[in-house]
Amino acid sequence: MATKPVNAEKKKPLETRIADNKKAIFNYHIEERFEAGMVLEGWEVKALRMGKVQLTDGYVVIRGGELFLIGCQINPLHTASTHVNPDNVRTKKLLLNKEEIRRLIGKVEQKGYTLVPLNLHWKNGKVKCDMALAKGKAEHDKRDTIKDREGKREVQRAMKHRSR
Repeated sequence: MATKPVNAEKKKPLETRIADNKKAIFNYHIEERFEAGMVLEGWEVKALRMGKVQLTDGYVVIRGGELFLIGCQINPLHTASTHVNPDNVRTKKLLLNKEEIRRLIGKVEQKGYTLVPLNLHWKNGKVKCDMALAKGKAEHDKRDTIKDREGKREVQRAMKHRSR
């Protein structure tokens, strides 16, 4: 019978991503990131497990000192219960500490800042939403991003071709 060492580390549960908002990184300069819990209905959790979510049109608003995710589309499964009326674009409440919400309210009121969802992921069996305090990019910034990305791709291709 084998015994474990006394100081053996416990394995941390993996954070698995459900959906990413790739448009957010392209369209905004990310200033600060936050992780918030989500208030979901049962059918939404089941649909998230199957990956039936679209985050690209989503945005976060502050109403009455609370955060809400709007425009995040969770498509119901075909096996949804008959007594539940699923609304795939339902406004979802986000959960953060009061201090963090107050700080966000002050920053969002500044000109040009907004809150955008970056991704949805599982953490300890709960759905979490990574969101960011962001400022919109100008058109020339977007062109610079594309130019940098293309340059990196060409370097990778050259390195791959040379190593053969």
